[in-house]
Amino acid sequence: LKPNKDLLQDLINKANGINRENYTSTSLKAVDDVMVKANEVLNNPEATKEEVEVAIAELTKALSGLEAKPGSTVDTSTSVKPGDKTVGVKTGDTTSMMYSLLGLAIASLGVYGSKKRKRIN
Repeated sequence: LKPNKDLLQDLINKANGINRENYTSTSLKAVDDVMVKANEVLNNPEATKEEVEVAIAELTKALSGLEAKPGSTVDTSTSVKPGDKTVGVKTGDTTSMMYSLLGLAIASLGVYGSKKRKRIN
């Protein structure tokens, strides 16, 4: 099975979208170093789930470690917090369970009715 790389892709997009003028060069270098590794994992079709998880953790840590330059205004509402795993999590499930349960109920009624008819005849 191939691991889901959507969260890693979202974090890379977020890192690419930061305003580099607002952060110190040392904290940006840390992000750049982790971005190289994260891109390698993202583009590796043979990457394991563990490699993806490590890349996500390292990139999240690097992004949360960004230091704002003195006097710059940084919007912290969109920054990544350590342990934050809610950056565009996609479950892939959009159907309601009610359709499945309704189908099961109708099928059960059909089986019950057919057995009842066989007993009467």
